[in-house]
Amino acid sequence: MTPAIDVVNVSKVYRRFARQRQFATLKSALLKGSLIRDLQPDETFPALRGVSFQVPKGCTYGVIGRNGSGKSTLLKCVAGISRPSSGSITVNGRVSALIELGAGFHPEISGRENVFINGIMLGLSKKEVERRFDEIVEFAELQDFIDAPVKTYSSGMYMRLGFAVAIHVDPEVLLVDEVLAVGDQGFTLKCLDKFAEFRRKNKTILLVTHSLDLVEKFCDQALWLDKGQTRAEGESKRVVASYIIDVEKSEEQELAKAESARLAATASKTAAVAAAAEDVPSDPVTTGDAPTDMFKATEGRWGTREIEIMAVSLQGPDGQTGHVFHHGDAIRVSMTVRAHQPNKDFVFGLGIFNADGVCCYGTNTYLEEYQPDEFTGQGQVTFAVDSLQLVEGTYRLDVAAHKLDGYPYDYHRLLYTFRIKSRTKDVGIYRPAHRWEFSPGIRFKAPDAPRTF
Repeated sequence: MTPAIDVVNVSKVYRRFARQRQFATLKSALLKGSLIRDLQPDETFPALRGVSFQVPKGCTYGVIGRNGSGKSTLLKCVAGISRPSSGSITVNGRVSALIELGAGFHPEISGRENVFINGIMLGLSKKEVERRFDEIVEFAELQDFIDAPVKTYSSGMYMRLGFAVAIHVDPEVLLVDEVLAVGDQGFTLKCLDKFAEFRRKNKTILLVTHSLDLVEKFCDQALWLDKGQTRAEGESKRVVASYIIDVEKSEEQELAKAESARLAATASKTAAVAAAAEDVPSDPVTTGDAPTDMFKATEGRWGTREIEIMAVSLQGPDGQTGHVFHHGDAIRVSMTVRAHQPNKDFVFGLGIFNADGVCCYGTNTYLEEYQPDEFTGQGQVTFAVDSLQLVEGTYRLDVAAHKLDGYPYDYHRLLYTFRIKSRTKDVGIYRPAHRWEFSPGIRFKAPDAPRTF
């Protein structure tokens, strides 16, 4: 069967603009040679590099990837808005592109006139536009404004009208680029219903989006682009899962790098304070002043170091140290601690704060009635949670060693960061174990997969 879209080894190279190589006129550019071929490698940017895939007729095909991965460039090449530098693209059937909505609208004339002009530009005859006009206006929810100049429209009204015209061209191939943010929630649901109608009619849809849930729900197949190259292609849930794993690896590296920078800055400050204290060796070294209000403190470290927290790490269910975990994972916070002299008065504590500085949870060994006996040398303190029921978000840790009366030995304030990932987009901080119950007259369709909360 002939595919609806056939992309073969497509590359797209853009020129990096630098003042010293800018051409004064098109004539001078033509006289001096190719705009791309004669440039050095560092003067070009490859947006796409050898991308190939086929979209069967009637298939909903998703394209995912980070910002700058080449998704929109690919869609513009398929739509014919941009030509590939090499390779070939074949599209079979009438195409409608929901890419730059309302790009052909003239601001000085009315929405009514723009509907006719835009519809004709997209391949409809005047009679076809007349026949579909009322449906277009009703879908865009602009009945009261259709005769007003487009320049008086809000950005949402402008985009809704562009979406409505493009969607009612009755295309065989629909190209969609992140256009579901063109209205309120009700309009977004209307757009999704329209996509579902297209699928029922066996239309072909090529969808570029950052919404992974949308790809899993609507797309039969998916393509993952990374820096202009294909990283994975195939069944949508498998491709999305691979992409999520890669994103989490990147987040892990970023969090680890930021944490290392914070710890390095704290160590530098500690060394400076310790050097200043060398003239009074009888006093313990203090690396900072404890804040008067712990819940308003910024990140830092203070204490006498009579008991010192040497290192802190977080481990997930697999026992590996990391910074990115999933809701419900078993988490272990391990502190390597050292008593520089035998000590009989000690407490170990931990606090979890969200990105807004709200304390989600805090405890210590004294509150939980662990009575100190003796601590000598070096040891390990571990705070273990069998199932961390935090909602998705970024969190920071306080860890501390102090006396029973609160006198600080070593307090690490907001120096350690971790992130909780979840496919359930609830709000707040804590997700309690729960269930829903309904009377017989209230029915829901079964979820795609078992839900655990």
